[in-house]
Amino acid sequence: MTALNRVPSLMVRAGTASALTLAAVGGSVVVPGLAGDASAATTATKALKVAASKKGAPYRYGASGPGRFDCSGLTLYSFKQAGKKLPRTAAQQYNKTHHISSGHRKAGDLVFFHSGSSVYHVGIYAGKGRIWHAPKTGDVVRLQKIWTKSVWYGRVN
Repeated sequence: MTALNRVPSLMVRAGTASALTLAAVGGSVVVPGLAGDASAATTATKALKVAASKKGAPYRYGASGPGRFDCSGLTLYSFKQAGKKLPRTAAQQYNKTHHISSGHRKAGDLVFFHSGSSVYHVGIYAGKGRIWHAPKTGDVVRLQKIWTKSVWYGRVN
């Protein structure tokens, strides 16, 4: 085995490391122009963790935490804790996000439920077709499978 195979920094300097090689040895890949995406992913991951940490918090219409939430209050609170400011309502949040297709959704993206052109609910995508959300009066913040195809996705920039 040569030094190039044993020392990740030498592989990178020599230009022979692939992304898979770096991942196997615990390295990372920096791609010019993607810093914004990496930053957004970090923010989204933080927001998702904040939402998950509120599991069991009671729903209250108009509440935005830290102990009670409505749907948009949970997303507003979660992203605020992650360093991003969102407007108060689900519809306003939809208008403020970068709209993406379901094929491009990632954990931490917002999921907007709509009827026609009206947005009525929002949650944070957790992956595998599930969201963290504050469903309705009498319920609590929880992880739930997306129950309809009438959803749009938005990414917080």
